[in-house]
Amino acid sequence: QVQLVESGGGLVQAGGSLRLSCAASGRTFSNYHMGWFRQAPGKERERVARITWSGTYTYYADSVKGRFTISRDNARNTVNLQMNSLKPEDTAVYYCAAQERGAAEFGSWGQGTQVTVSS
Repeated sequence: QVQLVESGGGLVQAGGSLRLSCAASGRTFSNYHMGWFRQAPGKERERVARITWSGTYTYYADSVKGRFTISRDNARNTVNLQMNSLKPEDTAVYYCAAQERGAAEFGSWGQGTQVTVSS
């Protein structure tokens, strides 16, 4: 499995921005589609964004569309999530995940990074 380490979380006021990064190691990064998920207390985990192995296609949850942007750099083995116009309801632990090409599920997960948006 690929190892994933997130960074960039923190506390921000509503309307502000944060940029999350995820560094991958241990496997060929371009063999994986990548995603960002989040889980708030008492809520189910939600897929926020996904990007294909080449970066050609992206997917966003309706709740973040137009505010968040996922990107990847296969040369640096990183995937990023730029979060703008943050809202208190974006508060959650954010996880980076990897889905091997051809696999049905995301099989590798990072440890998570806390994002807190104050009103």
